[in-house]
Amino acid sequence: MKLPAKHRVASIDVDAQYTFTPVCPGELPVAGGDTIAAELNRQAAFAGHRLGSKDAHSPSATWVASDDQPAFSPVEGANVDIRWPLHAVPGTRGFELLDGLPHPADYDFFVWKGVEPDMHPYGACYHDLAERQSTGLIEYLRGHAVDTVLVGGLATDYCVFHTVKQLLAAGFNVIVNRAATRGVADDSSRHAIAEMIQLGAHFVHDAGELEHADD
Repeated sequence: MKLPAKHRVASIDVDAQYTFTPVCPGELPVAGGDTIAAELNRQAAFAGHRLGSKDAHSPSATWVASDDQPAFSPVEGANVDIRWPLHAVPGTRGFELLDGLPHPADYDFFVWKGVEPDMHPYGACYHDLAERQSTGLIEYLRGHAVDTVLVGGLATDYCVFHTVKQLLAAGFNVIVNRAATRGVADDSSRHAIAEMIQLGAHFVHDAGELEHADD
């Protein structure tokens, strides 16, 4: 797939953390989630800007599942929807980015999501579920005249899905790298991919399909 000039391309690593891998089986393990770092790095080589995001959650968050209130059961609140196992707590292994990825401080722009105990956003572009409070990611891209965003990360059917929808709604050309993503479940991932395509996202099998228009 032909890309515009490098300075007009950004690459984003969405929540590429150990919390979404088999390394942390008690959190939200995604099969193969710990295998995508090299592909995220290959993808980033085509971009002039590298962005990233992390879940950063309190152990006392209002949405944390329990025996009495299991995962995926509804929870009341303006910026929460369902319960999840506790995950991505700062200071734990699950909070860390995958080995081989840059330190958060070495990205050009980085977002920490869900810091407030009563907020659990999915996409990297907004802090709230109503998509009213920007994280600044969209503004960064517009301020640097980026028009194309390469997306990878975890997981296909949740945070990648919502981030892609937000970027498309903001008017960016979005390319999802299948080799740099993994999904929680096959069925929900298929539905997410179909909706992303319907909304205008493009997909490549891996970074080997990318090339710049001036190459």
